[in-house]
Amino acid sequence: MSYSINVLAPSTAAELAEALRDAAGSGRTIALAGNSTKRRMAGPVEPAGLDISTVSLRAVLQYEPRDLTISVGAGLSWRELTCLLAEQRQMIPLDPPFGDQATVGGVIAANSSGPRRRLYGTARDVVIGMQFATLEGKLVHSGGMVVKNVAGLDMAKLMIGSFGTLAAISVVNFKLAPMPEVERSFLLPFASVEQANEARVAILKGQLQPAAIDLLNPAAGATIGNSSWLLVIRVGGNPAAVDRYEHEFAAYADSVAIDKQERHQTLWRHIENFTPRFLAEHEDGAVVRASCTLKELGEVMASFPGSALARAGSGVCYGYFDRSAAAAEWLAKAAARGWKAVLEFSPEARKRTLELWPSPGADLEIMKRVKHLFDPGNLLNRGRLYRRI
Repeated sequence: MSYSINVLAPSTAAELAEALRDAAGSGRTIALAGNSTKRRMAGPVEPAGLDISTVSLRAVLQYEPRDLTISVGAGLSWRELTCLLAEQRQMIPLDPPFGDQATVGGVIAANSSGPRRRLYGTARDVVIGMQFATLEGKLVHSGGMVVKNVAGLDMAKLMIGSFGTLAAISVVNFKLAPMPEVERSFLLPFASVEQANEARVAILKGQLQPAAIDLLNPAAGATIGNSSWLLVIRVGGNPAAVDRYEHEFAAYADSVAIDKQERHQTLWRHIENFTPRFLAEHEDGAVVRASCTLKELGEVMASFPGSALARAGSGVCYGYFDRSAAAAEWLAKAAARGWKAVLEFSPEARKRTLELWPSPGADLEIMKRVKHLFDPGNLLNRGRLYRRI
């Protein structure tokens, strides 16, 4: 177990569980994190009696390329994990923002995902097992290393998106996907959001199903040199299938195909890291995440005054605001219209005064009960779940 600037970094899962038990036993509050890449995400990081980081839990515990499964420590960096899998032409296609510095545990605790969620799903679809440490000092195993093994998996699902408010993730088991034989990107520009939506509907109704369909408004499109409503599409498969995509998309005027892998990868890294780049450039900036039906997507996207992008095949929209106060104003109006939205990223100094999650819904009471079961003294990551838990 190591210490760095008053941060405790257990080197084993047993040490992590012991540290949690000792702190809880003395009634000390605990701030739990990985590499702290997402401090501006969700609720504030409240001062605590003990800071714990999982960054020392970096081991690759079990890797079965033939079975398409892997088990790793929560402190392993996401980039290291993806590079390891790439050697076997395998992947976990979550595409989380901050992926270059984030830890595996941080990605899962924040339920981060990116453009390919449309085809491959979110963390709940790729996590097949987990080990986590409780405030009682216990190490709980949920799920396993077999894709069909779902015993106890619901317990692991509670940890996904909990922002460390329930327990400390120590190990995560994933099911893997093979990399496509060939990948290609397409840019389809449109004069209006209505035209872009019509094209998106036609593509989704087609026989070929892209891995990602992102919609960028003109302000976001300008960052890649195209100030129009822009559908950015990622496809993969064998060469014949990818060529068929190109033939079908050629029907759209001014469509551009990107087949050089370097440009293809650069494009998607740009989109995946749109949020980190925006936050680095705007000290008081904020990002709103809105979940809507595909029918509502155009209206939601058109309501953002600045840059915006959407997972256009799944109905998740991101709006970018230079000022956090403007984001809060938009969020209040969205709540009045019945849209489900949160202030996903905001300045740490403003989190205690801004309304981060105006309409949490009926599930919040269930979530509070679960929190009480795991942490009756409210010691762990207080307020990190959008200040509601």
